[in-house]
Amino acid sequence: MILFTTTGLFALLLASIPVGIILILLSIALDTFFSPFPLMRGLGQVVWSSSNSGTLIAIPFFVLLGEILVRSGVASRTYNALNSWLSWLPGGLIHANIATSTLFSATSGSSVATAATVATVATPQGDRLGYDPRLFTGAIAAGGTLGIMIPPSINLIVYGFLTETSIPRLFLAGLLPGILLALLFMAVVIALCVWKPSLGGQRPDYTWSERMRGLPDLLPVMGLFATIVVTIYAGIATPTESAALGVVFALAIAALNRALTLQMLNEALRGTIKTTSMIMLVVIGAYVLNFALTALGISRQLQQLLEGLGLGAYGTLLVIVLIYIVLGFFIETLSLMVATIPIVVPIIESFGFDKIWFGILMIVLIEMALITPPVGLNLYVVQSVRKRGKMGDVVAGAIPFVLVMLGMVGLLILIPGLALWLPDTL
Repeated sequence: MILFTTTGLFALLLASIPVGIILILLSIALDTFFSPFPLMRGLGQVVWSSSNSGTLIAIPFFVLLGEILVRSGVASRTYNALNSWLSWLPGGLIHANIATSTLFSATSGSSVATAATVATVATPQGDRLGYDPRLFTGAIAAGGTLGIMIPPSINLIVYGFLTETSIPRLFLAGLLPGILLALLFMAVVIALCVWKPSLGGQRPDYTWSERMRGLPDLLPVMGLFATIVVTIYAGIATPTESAALGVVFALAIAALNRALTLQMLNEALRGTIKTTSMIMLVVIGAYVLNFALTALGISRQLQQLLEGLGLGAYGTLLVIVLIYIVLGFFIETLSLMVATIPIVVPIIESFGFDKIWFGILMIVLIEMALITPPVGLNLYVVQSVRKRGKMGDVVAGAIPFVLVMLGMVGLLILIPGLALWLPDTL
């Protein structure tokens, strides 16, 4: 059954069938060929129970929040303000890319949306100031990955739902690793630009008065992040209620920027419907597959297989990490996550690892998949916005940041407190 499940999954993926449909088809095939009971008679109940959750309502709210911010002109103002404060560092404008990605990650919850937003604003300035196109675009693609780590994160919401884990605790667990990852990205840029100054392009000088004038442009995004985080952790609102409050805040920002029009709302709602529909189809498919795998005992078989290797807890964890790295080359990130969670998380728990800690470790591995070819979505997003040059430039520019993420995986394994200190303390 394990071989059938694995080969069936890859065969259907190669057929370019939507992943949500693949998971349901694979479940039906497992029921047809291996189950003595008609499992799919419970399909309606499984689909209903997987989608009838107040927690999942947070997803369209956070998607809508990001859509409104992208279309309200906040990105360019935030970017220019951060550039004025960070331009003195080696690689000046590249740090603005990473810092802007970090701030937008703290509001949109989507890596692809973050990368597209920053690339649209940053690319013209990078070309004008003569920055190395590889490092410049690679930093945008890597910075965009922070959207699924720094709270609020749609992927963490899905992980929490599928593993029955506290979403506020997951948000707290992702905060420190996300900020540390952003700082490590900036450290790598500084090191590369000190080693080879030509990578950094021109660095315009800003006066202190110009920097101070830009501070008000940072307040909307920072205020939005504070509103979401404080309301969740002060117990004022659930993640879903906080997401709804964030949408109201984003609408107010759009109104202040005179960007709140019927056309903008129409575009934002259409984008939200498309993205949410895709996510929910994948989540429902994962829930159905999880039902089939559990009923047939495949998860237990995999656990026994890994335990039979005699590698111990950390040896098994290393095998799982390697599997995620390899699968990340070929499978889209959310699909990879939901397809593997029902199988991997029970194994991780059986070896005594913390589910919240592993969720953050998984997110770092998923982030790597966003910037590794041939399926790295952020690479394609940045190249599509760039509209010139070779795709290989973006791939080459992302390599240093992939190495940083590998280092972060090692740090999380060596120091689990990076993820667990905040949720255990607050």
